[in-house]
Amino acid sequence: MKQDQNKSSVSTRIERDTMGELAVPAEAYYGVQTARAIENFPISSLRMPRAVIRAMGMIKRAAATVNQALGLLGKKPAEAIKQAATEVVDGKLDAEFPVDIFQTGSGTSTNMNTNEVISNRATELLGGARGSKLVHPNDHVNLGQSSNDVIPTAIHIAASEMMQQQLLPALTRLHKALKGKAREFDTIVKIGRTHLQDATPVRLGQEFSGYARQIELGMQRVKQAQEALAEVALGGTAVGTGLNCHPKFSAKVMAIISKETGCSFKEAKNHFEAQSAQDSLVEASGQLRVLAVSLMKIASGPRCGLGEINLPETQPGSSIMPGKVNPVIAESVTMVCAQVIGNDVTITVGGQAANFELIVMMPVMAYNLLQSIELLATASHNLSVKCIEGIKANEDGDVHGAGAGDRL
Repeated sequence: MKQDQNKSSVSTRIERDTMGELAVPAEAYYGVQTARAIENFPISSLRMPRAVIRAMGMIKRAAATVNQALGLLGKKPAEAIKQAATEVVDGKLDAEFPVDIFQTGSGTSTNMNTNEVISNRATELLGGARGSKLVHPNDHVNLGQSSNDVIPTAIHIAASEMMQQQLLPALTRLHKALKGKAREFDTIVKIGRTHLQDATPVRLGQEFSGYARQIELGMQRVKQAQEALAEVALGGTAVGTGLNCHPKFSAKVMAIISKETGCSFKEAKNHFEAQSAQDSLVEASGQLRVLAVSLMKIASGPRCGLGEINLPETQPGSSIMPGKVNPVIAESVTMVCAQVIGNDVTITVGGQAANFELIVMMPVMAYNLLQSIELLATASHNLSVKCIEGIKANEDGDVHGAGAGDRL
């Protein structure tokens, strides 16, 4: 049929769910429940992060593999689901995930979005028409699963993988840069300051060694966050009882995903804890908040207008004062830190929304946690490359301002 939309003719198909019929764009891989979510949540321009969509694809692919091995899913639909899910993992179907972050608190809309996309693509691979449910979104793609255990599991996978692949490498480089400067500046004496006043002498290298140690501890905290994320809810289905899920399903799925990501995941010791709360996400965010506080300290640095070090000049600093150059890289880091600290507040509030057997702020918790990881990773890398690695001690500094001018 045809539907007039913004004065242009858009081809649609009619799909049905328990609430009735609804028109879905004919070329869309998503289906009726996703279409309802688009109508229901016209809230923002924010969408589920790519890392979560990737993790959802990984779960659905591993689930099809395990369900086939357990004799619960036939070979043809399983193979089609695995191929379609791989396309989700690889980002080939990203345009098919239009649901707003501010949606169903459990993330059900995103889970059904994923099920429908994989269902329709798998159906197409088997020669069926989109919307025909030759491969069914619930009975096949979501077999042995519920939104209530899949969504928190996907968030854990996405966060841990991003920490492993993005944040820890960036912090490793920053730590190396700071340690290098600590050695380079080890013989340079300057004045130490406490209570915003001059105190006793300290070596510039000693200051930088403190910064290096902060990042070293930050890396340990990130690894502790990964440990908190290692237990996943998959296998608990709706309320933690494991209804309609094979008892071996979760362990087998997570073994596959652990191998694929290089991160360690295991079935939760207690599914009722894993689904009725997300203390693990709150803990992980708290570790990121501490890292942000450390970076704020480092970015505020020993410079502080005292001229003790010279930062690499990256861009003109003023539209009215020609020649003025500002410490803009450090300033960008401090804004990232402020954002991460704010994200932690949102995640903390989300963690308090643990109503009975289910936590109902999962999408916004996911968005904020993954944004914090990404921002800390990119800001740390940029700080290393465009600031720390190029810092020079100002040995001709103002001695009256206790510039870095004396050597041991």
